[in-house]
Amino acid sequence: MKQKWALLAFIFTMITVLIGCEPLLVLDPKGPQAETLSNTIWISIFTMAVVVIVVLTLLINMLVKYRASKQPDDYEPPHIEASPIVESIIIGIPVLIVAFLSVVSVVSTYQVEDVPEGYEDQEPLVIYASSSNWKWHFSYPEQDIETVNYVFLPTDRPVEFRLYSHGPITSFWIPQLAGQKYAMADMITKINLVADSPGEYMGRNSNFSGEGFAKHVFNVTALSPDEFDTWVDEIHATAEPITEEKFDELLEPGHLGQLTFTGTHLEFAPAPEGEHGGHNHGSDDSHSEDNEDTSEHTNH
Repeated sequence: MKQKWALLAFIFTMITVLIGCEPLLVLDPKGPQAETLSNTIWISIFTMAVVVIVVLTLLINMLVKYRASKQPDDYEPPHIEASPIVESIIIGIPVLIVAFLSVVSVVSTYQVEDVPEGYEDQEPLVIYASSSNWKWHFSYPEQDIETVNYVFLPTDRPVEFRLYSHGPITSFWIPQLAGQKYAMADMITKINLVADSPGEYMGRNSNFSGEGFAKHVFNVTALSPDEFDTWVDEIHATAEPITEEKFDELLEPGHLGQLTFTGTHLEFAPAPEGEHGGHNHGSDDSHSEDNEDTSEHTNH
């Protein structure tokens, strides 16, 4: 009896605690890309729940129906050869489940990598998001402004983040707007998203990058297009320009609050793309010159 009441008390406590919990951010999407990921997570959860429930039900049924105490003393289990039907079921069903989840994963991956459906004809707002220990730098080439540790977005417009790092590999993640993607030192990775409605969201680095990792976060604010334009005008009217010396100071390891500048560091510290890309080691001419130097050394 005591065990029964203890179990009931435990269940009641868990229900009470879970009711008071806030929804998981990844399951509270505020944009089409995040909604696709949320739906994929729910599909996976329901699929796994069905598997677990069916397996546990069959297990309990077998334990109860065929328990030893239910059989006569002289009972001997029949000798049964392999059944093609049973084997087809126990092999076929898992194959179908894996195939189904694979298709869902592939389709959702392509959907979140592309520009959100319905926004293909709009010009995306390009924002360079670069990380350093332990800060986030957001450069707006179109608006000619730069922010640190916070980013403002216009609603109902596709946004293309171009990610890279000034130090170790980090991971850019805004759970309510998009999935995570890595930012690396010698290349650009891209992530597309759209904010459906105005609001404030949390963003962070989800890849461990040293002792300051826990506070490597940034704030995301989605504004209406008119409010976004007003915000840009206010920055140009009040903020100081960013300089190469100031940017070098910002790259020093440590935590900072939110900062705002006019101009971008891309003017004197370009992103690793195009001719500045880390994997582009020079033109064909430079390669040919290297080859000539090598051949001369070889001949000598």
